[in-house]
Amino acid sequence: MAGGEEQGDYFVREIEKNDGQVLRMKQCYKGDVGCVVWDAAIVLAKYLETKRFYDPTSGVNHWAKKYVLELGAGTGVVGLMAATLGAQVTVTDLEDLQTLLEVNIQENQTLLSRGSITSKVLKWGEEVSEFLPPPHYILMADCIYYEQSIVPLVETLKLLAGSETCIICCYEQRTVGINPKVEKQFFELLQHDFKCEEVPMDKQDPEFNSPDIHILHIRPRV
Repeated sequence: MAGGEEQGDYFVREIEKNDGQVLRMKQCYKGDVGCVVWDAAIVLAKYLETKRFYDPTSGVNHWAKKYVLELGAGTGVVGLMAATLGAQVTVTDLEDLQTLLEVNIQENQTLLSRGSITSKVLKWGEEVSEFLPPPHYILMADCIYYEQSIVPLVETLKLLAGSETCIICCYEQRTVGINPKVEKQFFELLQHDFKCEEVPMDKQDPEFNSPDIHILHIRPRV
Protein backbone atom coordinates (compact mmCIF):
# COMPACT_ATOMS: atom_id res chain seq x y z
CA MET A 1 0.00 0.00 0.00
CA ALA A 2 1.31 3.44 -0.84
CA GLY A 3 -1.14 6.22 -0.11
CA GLY A 4 -1.05 9.83 0.91
CA GLU A 5 -2.84 12.51 2.89
CA GLU A 6 -2.34 16.20 3.48
CA GLN A 7 -1.27 17.30 6.95
CA GLY A 8 -0.35 20.96 7.39
CA ASP A 9 3.05 21.62 5.84
CA TYR A 10 3.53 17.93 5.09
CA PHE A 11 2.23 15.34 2.68
CA VAL A 12 2.10 11.89 4.28
CA ARG A 13 2.98 8.80 2.28
CA GLU A 14 2.23 5.37 3.70
CA ILE A 15 4.33 2.29 2.93
CA GLU A 16 2.95 -1.03 4.06
CA LYS A 17 5.39 -3.60 5.42
CA ASN A 18 5.02 -7.30 4.81
CA ASP A 19 3.73 -7.81 8.35
CA GLY A 20 0.89 -5.33 7.77
CA GLN A 21 2.41 -2.48 9.77
CA VAL A 22 2.54 0.86 7.99
CA LEU A 23 5.40 3.35 7.84
CA ARG A 24 4.01 6.89 7.73
CA MET A 25 6.49 9.13 5.98
CA LYS A 26 6.05 12.88 6.05
CA GLN A 27 7.29 14.80 3.03
CA CYS A 28 7.74 18.55 2.72
CA TYR A 29 5.92 20.57 0.11
CA LYS A 30 8.96 22.80 -0.20
CA GLY A 31 12.58 21.75 -0.34
CA ASP A 32 15.25 19.96 -2.36
CA VAL A 33 15.62 16.30 -3.27
CA GLY A 34 15.75 15.10 0.35
CA CYS A 35 12.21 16.20 1.16
CA VAL A 36 10.22 13.52 -0.69
CA VAL A 37 10.14 9.72 -0.75
CA TRP A 38 11.74 8.72 -4.05
CA ASP A 39 10.91 5.49 -5.85
CA ALA A 40 14.43 4.10 -5.35
CA ALA A 41 14.06 4.54 -1.58
CA ILE A 42 10.86 2.50 -1.57
CA VAL A 43 12.43 -0.22 -3.74
CA LEU A 44 15.39 -0.43 -1.36
CA ALA A 45 13.22 -0.35 1.77
CA LYS A 46 11.10 -3.22 0.48
CA TYR A 47 14.23 -5.15 -0.58
CA LEU A 48 15.32 -5.17 3.06
CA GLU A 49 12.23 -7.27 3.82
CA THR A 50 12.95 -9.98 1.23
CA LYS A 51 13.75 -13.51 2.38
CA ARG A 52 17.43 -12.96 1.69
CA PHE A 53 17.47 -10.83 4.83
CA TYR A 54 14.28 -11.39 6.74
CA ASP A 55 12.08 -14.49 6.92
CA PRO A 56 10.30 -14.91 10.27
CA THR A 57 8.90 -18.31 9.30
CA SER A 58 12.41 -19.78 9.08
CA GLY A 59 13.98 -17.60 11.76
CA VAL A 60 16.20 -15.64 9.36
CA ASN A 61 16.83 -12.04 10.39
CA HIS A 62 20.08 -10.51 9.17
CA TRP A 63 19.04 -7.13 10.59
CA ALA A 64 18.75 -8.14 14.25
CA LYS A 65 21.19 -6.02 16.28
CA LYS A 66 23.20 -5.09 13.18
CA TYR A 67 24.79 -1.62 13.08
CA VAL A 68 23.36 0.05 9.97
CA LEU A 69 24.28 3.47 8.62
CA GLU A 70 22.23 5.25 5.97
CA LEU A 71 23.79 7.97 3.82
CA GLY A 72 21.71 10.73 2.27
CA ALA A 73 18.70 9.48 4.19
CA GLY A 74 16.29 12.25 3.15
CA THR A 75 12.94 11.33 4.71
CA GLY A 76 14.51 8.31 6.44
CA VAL A 77 12.26 5.60 5.02
CA VAL A 78 15.08 3.13 4.30
CA GLY A 79 16.66 3.47 7.73
CA LEU A 80 13.27 3.28 9.42
CA MET A 81 12.50 0.04 7.60
CA ALA A 82 15.79 -1.46 8.80
CA ALA A 83 15.10 -0.32 12.37
CA THR A 84 11.63 -1.90 12.40
CA LEU A 85 13.31 -5.17 11.39
CA GLY A 86 15.66 -5.06 14.38
CA ALA A 87 18.72 -3.08 13.26
CA GLN A 88 20.50 -0.39 15.27
CA VAL A 89 20.34 2.41 12.71
CA THR A 90 21.92 5.82 12.29
CA VAL A 91 20.40 7.87 9.48
CA THR A 92 22.52 10.74 8.18
CA ASP A 93 22.01 13.76 5.99
CA LEU A 94 22.75 17.48 5.89
CA GLU A 95 21.83 19.86 8.70
CA ASP A 96 18.75 21.28 6.99
CA LEU A 97 17.15 17.83 6.69
CA GLN A 98 17.53 16.83 10.35
CA THR A 99 14.14 18.26 11.31
CA LEU A 100 12.31 16.10 8.76
CA LEU A 101 14.26 13.03 9.83
CA GLU A 102 13.36 13.62 13.48
CA VAL A 103 9.70 14.17 12.57
CA ASN A 104 9.55 10.84 10.75
CA ILE A 105 11.38 8.99 13.51
CA GLN A 106 8.83 10.27 16.03
CA GLU A 107 5.94 9.51 13.68
CA ASN A 108 6.96 5.84 13.54
CA GLN A 109 8.09 5.25 17.13
CA THR A 110 5.43 2.60 17.77
CA LEU A 111 7.02 0.35 15.11
CA LEU A 112 10.49 0.40 16.69
CA SER A 113 10.07 -2.26 19.36
CA ARG A 114 12.96 -4.40 18.04
CA GLY A 115 15.46 -1.91 16.67
CA SER A 116 16.52 1.68 17.22
CA ILE A 117 17.18 4.73 15.07
CA THR A 118 18.91 8.07 15.54
CA SER A 119 19.67 10.88 13.12
CA LYS A 120 22.98 12.73 12.76
CA VAL A 121 24.55 15.26 10.45
CA LEU A 122 27.08 13.88 7.98
CA LYS A 123 28.51 15.88 5.11
CA TRP A 124 30.28 13.66 2.61
CA GLY A 125 34.03 14.13 2.48
CA GLU A 126 34.28 15.33 6.08
CA GLU A 127 35.07 13.69 9.44
CA VAL A 128 33.46 10.26 9.99
CA SER A 129 35.09 9.08 13.24
CA GLU A 130 31.87 9.31 15.26
CA PHE A 131 30.29 6.72 12.93
CA LEU A 132 33.02 4.14 13.48
CA PRO A 133 33.67 1.24 14.04
CA PRO A 134 32.62 0.22 10.54
CA PRO A 135 28.91 -0.59 10.20
CA HIS A 136 27.69 -4.00 9.14
CA TYR A 137 25.65 -2.33 6.39
CA ILE A 138 25.71 1.05 4.67
CA LEU A 139 22.47 1.88 2.87
CA MET A 140 22.08 4.53 0.21
CA ALA A 141 19.15 5.29 -2.10
CA ASP A 142 19.36 7.74 -5.01
CA CYS A 143 22.58 9.35 -3.80
CA ILE A 144 24.17 9.52 -7.27
CA TYR A 145 22.93 12.77 -8.74
CA TYR A 146 25.17 15.82 -8.11
CA GLU A 147 28.46 15.89 -10.01
CA GLN A 148 30.21 17.81 -7.24
CA SER A 149 29.20 15.24 -4.62
CA ILE A 150 30.58 12.13 -6.33
CA VAL A 151 34.20 12.38 -5.16
CA PRO A 152 33.24 13.21 -1.52
CA LEU A 153 30.71 10.35 -1.52
CA VAL A 154 33.26 7.78 -2.66
CA GLU A 155 35.82 9.10 -0.17
CA THR A 156 33.26 8.80 2.62
CA LEU A 157 32.47 5.21 1.64
CA LYS A 158 36.19 4.40 1.73
CA LEU A 159 36.50 5.87 5.22
CA LEU A 160 33.38 4.19 6.61
CA ALA A 161 33.51 0.69 5.13
CA GLY A 162 35.40 -2.06 6.86
CA SER A 163 36.43 -5.36 5.28
CA GLU A 164 33.11 -6.94 6.28
CA THR A 165 30.85 -4.00 5.46
CA CYS A 166 28.20 -4.49 2.79
CA ILE A 167 27.05 -1.32 1.02
CA ILE A 168 23.60 -1.64 -0.52
CA CYS A 169 23.12 1.05 -3.13
CA CYS A 170 19.84 1.61 -4.95
CA TYR A 171 19.54 4.21 -7.67
CA GLU A 172 17.25 5.12 -10.53
CA GLN A 173 19.09 5.16 -13.82
CA ARG A 174 18.37 8.43 -15.61
CA THR A 175 19.26 9.10 -19.23
CA VAL A 176 18.78 12.86 -19.48
CA GLY A 177 21.05 15.80 -18.82
CA ILE A 178 24.21 15.22 -16.84
CA ASN A 179 22.93 12.08 -15.09
CA PRO A 180 24.71 9.47 -17.30
CA LYS A 181 28.01 11.30 -16.84
CA VAL A 182 27.57 11.44 -13.06
CA GLU A 183 26.73 7.73 -12.82
CA LYS A 184 29.72 6.81 -15.01
CA GLN A 185 32.05 8.91 -12.88
CA PHE A 186 30.74 7.35 -9.66
CA PHE A 187 31.29 3.77 -10.78
CA GLU A 188 34.70 4.52 -12.30
CA LEU A 189 35.87 5.96 -8.99
CA LEU A 190 34.23 3.20 -7.00
CA GLN A 191 35.84 0.30 -8.86
CA HIS A 192 39.33 1.18 -7.64
CA ASP A 193 38.48 0.19 -4.07
CA PHE A 194 35.19 -1.72 -4.29
CA LYS A 195 33.57 -4.52 -6.23
CA CYS A 196 29.89 -4.42 -7.22
CA GLU A 197 27.27 -7.10 -7.71
CA GLU A 198 23.87 -6.20 -9.12
CA VAL A 199 20.79 -7.80 -7.56
CA PRO A 200 18.54 -9.37 -10.22
CA MET A 201 14.93 -8.27 -10.26
CA ASP A 202 13.67 -11.73 -9.29
CA LYS A 203 15.55 -11.34 -5.98
CA GLN A 204 13.90 -8.01 -5.22
CA ASP A 205 10.43 -7.36 -3.84
CA PRO A 206 7.96 -8.84 -6.37
CA GLU A 207 5.84 -5.67 -6.44
CA PHE A 208 8.25 -2.85 -5.70
CA ASN A 209 10.85 -3.08 -8.46
CA SER A 210 11.56 -1.47 -11.81
CA PRO A 211 13.91 -2.06 -14.76
CA ASP A 212 15.14 1.52 -14.32
CA ILE A 213 15.97 1.09 -10.63
CA HIS A 214 19.09 -0.88 -9.79
CA ILE A 215 20.18 -2.44 -6.50
CA LEU A 216 23.87 -3.17 -6.00
CA HIS A 217 25.80 -4.92 -3.26
CA ILE A 218 29.15 -3.16 -2.96
CA ARG A 219 32.02 -4.56 -0.93
CA PRO A 220 35.60 -3.38 -0.34
CA ARG A 221 38.29 -5.10 -2.37
CA VAL A 222 40.51 -7.12 -0.04
